[in-house]
Amino acid sequence: MIKILFICHGNICRSTAAQMIMQHMVDEAGLTGRFEIDSAATSREEIGNPVYPPMRRALEAMGVPILDHRARQAKSGEYERWDYIVGMDDENMWNIERIFHGDPQGKCGMLMSWTEPGSQREVEDPWYTGRHAEVARQIERGCGAMLEQLV
Repeated sequence: MIKILFICHGNICRSTAAQMIMQHMVDEAGLTGRFEIDSAATSREEIGNPVYPPMRRALEAMGVPILDHRARQAKSGEYERWDYIVGMDDENMWNIERIFHGDPQGKCGMLMSWTEPGSQREVEDPWYTGRHAEVARQIERGCGAMLEQLV
């Protein structure tokens, strides 16, 4: 089984969208039993909150099923559980390395690193930009590239 943990700052927009988009792609491809997918935050400020409503609307417009979700913070002890730990931006990556006390097995990387060379490296935080639909589409590209390479 391939185990993927998506991480962003609050776990209500980007990492949640990545989890739901990837799960939808895996399900559509008939690969459900081959993957375990989850998401988490680097911060504690949104713990317990559901998907941010504008991101929820963006996912629904894409036909992505909304999973039951409550934001949670990543814990250092779960490093061993995941095959891939995927951040959205440079700040997330810095915090991921802090939470997991480094990345001794090389599991951590940014979502857009799975796409073609020269593509936009970071996934912007729509909490600040309001560009939820655009971010969801970028995450879809990243997840699609990741899934293609993993299978």
